[in-house]
Amino acid sequence: MRRYPVGIQDFEKLRKEGYIYIDKTRQIYELARSGSYYFLSRPRRFGKSLLLSTLKYFFLGRRDLFEGLWVDHEASHAWEPHPVLHVSFNAIDYKSLGLREALEGAVNDLADQYGVALAKPSLATRFRELIQALGSGPRKVVLLIDEYDKPLIDYLDDLPQAQAHREILKNFFSVIKDSDPFIRFFLITGVSKFSKVSLFSDLNHLKDLTLHPRHATLTGYTPEEMDQYFGEDYPALAAANRMSLEAVKAEIQRWYNGYQWEVGKPVCNPFSVLNLFDSGRFANYWWDTGTPTFLLKALEREFAYDFTRVEAGNAVFESYTLESMNWVSLMFQTGYLTIQSYDPEYQLYTLSYPNREVKDAMFQHLLAVYRHRDAAETQPIYAAIKRSLDTGDLEEFIRQTDILFSTIPGPIFLEKREAFFHAVLHLTFQGLGLLTHSEVMTAQGRADCVVQSKSGIYVMEFKLDGSAEAALEQIRAKRYGHRFLGQGQPVTAVGISFSSEQKAVAGWKAVDYAQLAG
Repeated sequence: MRRYPVGIQDFEKLRKEGYIYIDKTRQIYELARSGSYYFLSRPRRFGKSLLLSTLKYFFLGRRDLFEGLWVDHEASHAWEPHPVLHVSFNAIDYKSLGLREALEGAVNDLADQYGVALAKPSLATRFRELIQALGSGPRKVVLLIDEYDKPLIDYLDDLPQAQAHREILKNFFSVIKDSDPFIRFFLITGVSKFSKVSLFSDLNHLKDLTLHPRHATLTGYTPEEMDQYFGEDYPALAAANRMSLEAVKAEIQRWYNGYQWEVGKPVCNPFSVLNLFDSGRFANYWWDTGTPTFLLKALEREFAYDFTRVEAGNAVFESYTLESMNWVSLMFQTGYLTIQSYDPEYQLYTLSYPNREVKDAMFQHLLAVYRHRDAAETQPIYAAIKRSLDTGDLEEFIRQTDILFSTIPGPIFLEKREAFFHAVLHLTFQGLGLLTHSEVMTAQGRADCVVQSKSGIYVMEFKLDGSAEAALEQIRAKRYGHRFLGQGQPVTAVGISFSSEQKAVAGWKAVDYAQLAG
């Protein structure tokens, strides 16, 4: 049986135990050969740790682990062993021990591994001592830092603690510049790009690979890699899901592809793809690896919920500080938004959700935030609304819509009732995956939403503290449903009035659109 390395981030274990490895060694070799100081930002579960582990064994000269890979055939001269200092902030227990104590333990363990006796008193000076001791030999030292920002991100809800961690990290990294004569290669990875001024004040020569065109596919799986390494798995996956071969390939792209750090170079989420082939089921795997509560709270503060098309300039990709974080930057760097296009004339990027996996999960969690309910409660409501529209049961649809709003705390809703009303509706219908169009544009205006289900097409207009009749009249007068006639499905106009005082549907009417339009 094929072995999928779900959650395995150690290159040696992966290679020795026969797991599938998507060969990135050509890009890794070119990275190692062409420079020395790098920074890379990628979302969690996107292959950063495996990348650093691969670099570790490459620089250790472990050619046995690279047998059959590109670098073994094409760069046979590349196996000079170097001392490697690999620090993963995922592996050190800073939550229990404290960050300074955890780093001291990591430095001491590395010193013991290489038989270096450290004499200096402080964390920073011992780290410098270790780098210089190892780099003074026949080969310079290789320094690999993984998930550097985890002690910051984990405490974004506790700003004083995050700031204290920042000072410890700044002091820890400050020794690297002075150690330059002893360093052969340095790569630091993380999810976020915190300001060099506040954290890497001395490392102004770090080359940022995050948006570099040549390194856009350094992590993640390209469509070509998907076909090359998983082509033999497609038939079994298609059979398990009762789909054709072409349909299952398209479904993979819809669910897990779409991340772009350079326009025209999309990649799939590796963690989700491996889980897909391991389980044989299309599902949301990535979100469950960690709920970004700090991001959801930031979006709630900004009352942001519509991310179908976000325009941003170059500044959105720049670094930020703990005290000043932009929610668009956060969503891009954490993987909830990705680059869709770029307009060079105006130097504007268009950002959007990368795929269904991210979009569906974000809708459910954001809706839970706005309703002040647990996200687990949202999925059954989604399912009930979808089922009611698929069967044409509009009374049940209205009942479920009432449930959505009735659970929102009254004072919170009334404070921003218009905004809450539209936010909940948008997140509900977009999240259902039933929408053919959201706020459908016509020459006369735009409809609130048009839903296509198994039972037909529903053109909906909502009125807050208005009347259902007024909603239907707007659908008729603005001809919202004309473009959907003649598509082989019944088209129904649905007018719904909503009471902000009661947080409930006050009235609704549904009529055949063709009859309404006359």
